[in-house]
Amino acid sequence: MEDAYVLQLSNRKFSELYLCSCGYSKCEPLHSFGPAVRPDYLIHYILKGKGRYCIGDTTYCLEAGQGFLIEPNVLTFYQADVDEPWEYLWLGFNGTNVREYLRDIGLSSGQPIYRSDHASELKEAVIRMLKNSTGSITSQYERQSLLYSFFAVLSQDIEIGTPKGQDGENVHISRAVEFVRNNYFNAIRVTDIAKYVCVDRTYLYELFRRYLHVSVQDYLTNYRLTRAAELLTLTELKLEEIALSCGYQSAYSFGKVFKAKRGITPAKYREKSRSETKEHLEENIDTLESL
Repeated sequence: MEDAYVLQLSNRKFSELYLCSCGYSKCEPLHSFGPAVRPDYLIHYILKGKGRYCIGDTTYCLEAGQGFLIEPNVLTFYQADVDEPWEYLWLGFNGTNVREYLRDIGLSSGQPIYRSDHASELKEAVIRMLKNSTGSITSQYERQSLLYSFFAVLSQDIEIGTPKGQDGENVHISRAVEFVRNNYFNAIRVTDIAKYVCVDRTYLYELFRRYLHVSVQDYLTNYRLTRAAELLTLTELKLEEIALSCGYQSAYSFGKVFKAKRGITPAKYREKSRSETKEHLEENIDTLESL
């Protein structure tokens, strides 16, 4: 469980860099997210406590003052510490110049971890974003200015660090994950993944169970459905369009799998997710004032 305040946006007024979502979360012990993929970039910053962030076979143990980058369509997992669960803020963003801007502050796929001593300034920027939750022109420009301010704060004295982690990565799993990431929207099967990696299907299954704790088929399905859930929440795409975008041949087959795995239809999930997010933010605006 977590106590979270989230703002999700769908309108795109800007192109070089734009805000997709932002939030503030106070997690319970061992609260986790993933393994999952995201459609946009995310930056998390830890305000209090500890936790771990996993990309493939690499695990980073992080604490207050540190943060991590999540790139689009990359499978990640993160979890709060059992004794000192973390409290963090985060931004979801995208744009034509994102990679350049991230390089400016020292972040990339090769270096997803950072440290910054400007917790109060970063927190203030995100809280102000959450308060500017309307679709008015004024709010849009205010959020955009705060997004650039967030990057400006990180650029002041960001310290790129290498926390304790586990080096090494199984090359077969890495290639299989790459294949899924680049082809999940096609009608690929487990046999296609095994063929690409050039290993026996049974052996690939054993590797996934050993390192990722899921079967290859479940990994592929979870990847597709996580991407679908993001599209349901953050876009206005029709169910047929989302189905095709996530490797399903029809809205019917997509809905059947989605309900079996999530216990709810895609349409109900979209309605419930947006309603809960909006209600929680509106009901707790007074709490945001005191954060």
